Amino acid sequence: MSPVLTPQQIHSRLDSIRLIDVRTPAEFEAVHIEGAKLMPLDRLDPAHVKASADDLCVLVCHSGKRAVRAREKLAAAGCENLAVLAGGIAAWEQAGLPVKRGRQTLSLERQVRIAAGLLVLTGVALGTWVHPVFYCLSAFVGAGLTFAGLTDWCGMALLLAKMPWNQRSGVCCSGNSCSL
Repeated sequence: MSPVLTPQQIHSRLDSIRLIDVRTPAEFEAVHIEGAKLMPLDRLDPAHVKASADDLCVLVCHSGKRAVRAREKLAAAGCENLAVLAGGIAAWEQAGLPVKRGRQTLSLERQVRIAAGLLVLTGVALGTWVHPVFYCLSAFVGAGLTFAGLTDWCGMALLLAKMPWNQRSGVCCSGNSCSL
């Protein structure tokens, strides 16, 4: 089985696979594939993903990048028969496949852009009107964004994912991970 499946390949087999959504609870609440179980990437527990040769687990996120990281983490822990939804929930929706919608929230990507923009603006304003050392804040954010672009790892996104407004959800979680 290919480790990356198209929305159409997954939709045709929905009754025989498990969907694990690795986005934040708020993202999941806003829109998800019916039947998907929430297990946020930062709380991903391989012990709860017991895939066998007959039990395909498909990992879902917004664009596919977090799902790839989740697959790598689970595979390193010994989980087998894992696949990723190519293009994530965005590709699923673009293909016109059904989703379940709830309360809308800003995507994590938009939150990062807003936070970075506000930090740069604050650094420039404070550097201009208070003390030039505050320009370092803008430089730090710029360096962080450059690092995120080069490595595909964003510390600001990880931090924002843990914020309370990104944790609200009607989904019950137990212990360190959401129950499957």
